[in-house]
Amino acid sequence: MRLANEIENIIGIKEASGDFGQCMQIVKNKPKDFLVISGDDNITLGLMAYGFDGVISVVGQAFPNTFSEMVRHCLKGDFTGARKLHYELNDITDMLFAEGNPAGVKAALEILGVCEKHVRLPLVGISDGLTSKLKAAIREL
Repeated sequence: MRLANEIENIIGIKEASGDFGQCMQIVKNKPKDFLVISGDDNITLGLMAYGFDGVISVVGQAFPNTFSEMVRHCLKGDFTGARKLHYELNDITDMLFAEGNPAGVKAALEILGVCEKHVRLPLVGISDGLTSKLKAAIREL
């Protein structure tokens, strides 16, 4: 908060600590026009209820319409509508991070026909078992 108040070029923070107490303190004590952005897809709904301004998302790269709509609901204060969309993506979001990022989202993007799932070394792709689960979840969605 000292930097946010003292340095004009610092306009926001991507908060991905998972520490809800810390998150609330940042929102409570931030300068008026300072942005607080979630960096954790699975808790974005809760963080936006605390007053976060948006998200830098991984799951949103594979499911931009659903995830963006969830965020729009949050920004309007419609947490009932947001919650429905959050739970539609919840299991998939868990899968995308289960064996590391960006391997999970790259696999989802390949399943969706967007790009190939290749990752550069030393990263490795997700397992065949997780790929099968992810395919089934995407089909269901």
